[in-house]
This record gives sequence, C-alpha cells and structure tokens, in this order.
Amino acid sequence: MKIETLIVGAGVSGLAFAQALRADDYLVVEAADDVGGYCRTVRQGDFVWDYSGHFFHFRHPEIEADLVSRIGPSRVLRVSRCSKVLYKQRLVDFPFQRNIDQLDHDDFIACLNGLGSREAVEPSDFRQLLSARFGEGICEQFLVPYNEKVYATDLRRLDVHAMGRFFPHADTDDILAGLGTPSPPTYNSTFVYPEGGAVEFVRALQHDIAPERIALRERVVRIDLRRHVAYTTRRAIEYDSLVSSMPLPQLLTAAGLPYDPGVYTHNKVLVFNLGFDRKGPRDVHWIYVPDPDVSFYRVGFYDNIWPAERMSLYVEIGCRADEVLDPATIQSLRERVLTELERMGIVDGQRLVASHHVVLDPAYVHVTRASLHDVAQQQATLAARGVHTLGRYGTWTYCSLEDNIVEARKLAQLFNSSAESPAIPIPIRAVSTAEPELAAARHAAVPLRGAALG
Repeated sequence: MKIETLIVGAGVSGLAFAQALRADDYLVVEAADDVGGYCRTVRQGDFVWDYSGHFFHFRHPEIEADLVSRIGPSRVLRVSRCSKVLYKQRLVDFPFQRNIDQLDHDDFIACLNGLGSREAVEPSDFRQLLSARFGEGICEQFLVPYNEKVYATDLRRLDVHAMGRFFPHADTDDILAGLGTPSPPTYNSTFVYPEGGAVEFVRALQHDIAPERIALRERVVRIDLRRHVAYTTRRAIEYDSLVSSMPLPQLLTAAGLPYDPGVYTHNKVLVFNLGFDRKGPRDVHWIYVPDPDVSFYRVGFYDNIWPAERMSLYVEIGCRADEVLDPATIQSLRERVLTELERMGIVDGQRLVASHHVVLDPAYVHVTRASLHDVAQQQATLAARGVHTLGRYGTWTYCSLEDNIVEARKLAQLFNSSAESPAIPIPIRAVSTAEPELAAARHAAVPLRGAALG
C-alpha cells in the first residue's frame, strides 16, 4: 500500500491531526481495538468509567465550543471543581498551600516558617523547585509525598520543568493574604465532562474522519526510514510522511534508531473503577491522598459529576515501571484499596457491585534534563527523515489533552500550507525555554518534498 501521510496512533493527538488535515490521502493505524488511546470509557450496567480521571479544562474556548457542539451541549456539564486533600484524617480544601490555616496549629506554623525561610536559589531539580516555591513545611506535608506517590520516583531525578505550565507559582504575601478566603480561579477551577464519559470527546474528534481511514488492530512493528516504508502486523505501507503519537522509545525501536533506555523512564498507574450499591460522600469530585501508608494517590467520584444514586469511584495507584502487576497482585491491591476506603470513611457499609481495572503503561513520563536533551535530538533526526511526533508520549512530556489537540492542529495546518506552498518549512516542536540551545535545535526547519515532509 502507498499513502501520502501515515498516522500512527488513533488517540486524541492522531485523531485531531487527521481531522484537521485537508488532504484525503492518509491512513490512521491503531494497535488497539478502538480509538481513543487512554481517553477511553468502559461501561458495566449503568456505571460509566474512564480509563482514568479525565476532566477537561479548556483554555481555548473555540476548541471547547467545537467539541461540545459535536457532542451536543445538553450532554456536557460545566462543573465547579470541589477537590480536597486528605491530611491526617482531615479533609483540607485544595489547593493545599492556600488552606494551611485548616491544619493543626503545629503543622500550620511549620508551613508558615517554611514559607518565610525559603532560600533565593535557582533550583536545579523538581524537588528543589518545590522547596523554593513553597517552603519545606508545605513540601514535607503534602507536595513531596504526594508527587512521589504519583511519579513513583525520587523527585530529585526530575527536571524543574517536569510539570510545565501546570505547576503553580506561590507568593508568600498572596498565600498569607488568601488564608481563610476562597481560592482565586485556576486553570482547573471548572471543568467540562460529557454524559457518556471522556470517550465522547474522542468521538467528536473522530466525527469527520471516514471510517475507512482508520485501521484498528494494526500495530506498526518496523519502520524503514530510508525507503519510507512502515511494516505493520498486516502489511507494508509506503508513505511520504509519517506522524506518530506512539511512545517515543517504541518509535525509535521500530525505526532502528539507537537510544539509551535509561533516559526514557516513567511510571505506570493501576486504576480501579469501583461501583457500589448506594451513594457515598456528596459534593466532592476528587481527593488527593499524600499519606505514603495509603496505596493510592487519588480517589474520584463520578457520581458527583453526573449525579447518580450509586457511588462510582476511580482509584489511582502509581507504580514503578518494573513493578509486577500480575492478577494475584492486582487482586491483593484491590482488597487493600477497599480496606483503605473503609478506613477513610468513603465506604461506609456500601456493597461493591461492579469493578474494573486497567494498567496505564507508560502513565507519567519522567521529564529529566537527559530526556529533554535526547528527545530534541531524536525528533530532529526523525523529522529530517519524514517522521514527526505528537502527544504526551510521542514527545515524552507532560501536557493536557487540549495541548495535544492544539499541537496536532498546528502541525496539520503546516501540512496543509505546505501542500499549497512546498517551500514552507515545518518547525520541530520546541522544548522548554530554560534550555535555549535545545529549543534552537528543535526549531530547525525541515524542507518539504511537494506535499511530503522531506
């Protein structure tokens, strides 16, 4: 088979790119049995669960309006977030740093002292960044134990930009002035969520893509960069350009490009979706759990988003990439989770009537200085050979689903423009401005061959 543009991966990034591409000669290949990637939804009876907690915080109203119009406005709720932190058996309002006055006296004073004693040093890793912004008190009581549970690694390994724009700044005067008052709006103060689960946004992206343009259950196993041929589990596909959202290490392996696996570290997340016979806590949407003695780092309540009379939970456990999650281990962890939910008072006599689990692997990538450097070099090498990467895993970064849509549509616009004006260069996605030499490398222009990336 010969195709102009081969798109590898039918997750949010791949679908958004295909939807925005004006050319007709393209194919999306997806290894799974359905589109969506991790943005998928499962049903058991009247319980509707996502693979994990996906709640949509749009910064671009035009993207939100476009997707919501395809779903149907009456089927999408806008929700004012209510989230908590479980700290020493007490629910503290989120964000933690603005509500430290809700802590016991000694813990409150420790947080204040930490804010006042911060050193004015340039942090060199994510752990130092936390301390520099929030002080040791807030770090030790919430930020460090919580993030270590999420990432399942030593935070000193991570780059200062490991969470990008999603990590808040903290001004001491602002925190002190805000104690006891409602928190100002943040990027996720409100979110939208569709009836039917997160997959409805995926279906909205898929809407304009002809079914014959998507090939499911077809995995790319090898890529001949010189001949521009991708070999899948079914066939050989000759392409002019290839756009991939598959995890970058898998792409490099398929393409036969050397890389250090130790640079591309990550965690995996075990998600339990649990349905009970009657309602539990009301109003709260999710709870952060920093306690290292509790297995999970977050528990969320679907039944408090789209109102329901039976409690519907998701529970997330961060695991090391090398941790074995065989059926016996998963069963043991589920029993532990149920015991912990009872101890927390979330389950109080309710009967479990439905359950589901999924392992996200990879889940959170470990953004390090080494990974930033290597990703930049690998993307430049790939782009020079007609291959471009998209998405959280394709670019090995931390980003939102909306970021994926924005990035995919921008790349599609460049493809569209290049078909009309072949001299237009395609820039490579930029890294953090903290590393200008890498940003310059990743902005290197790649000339076009007609409608194809050179």
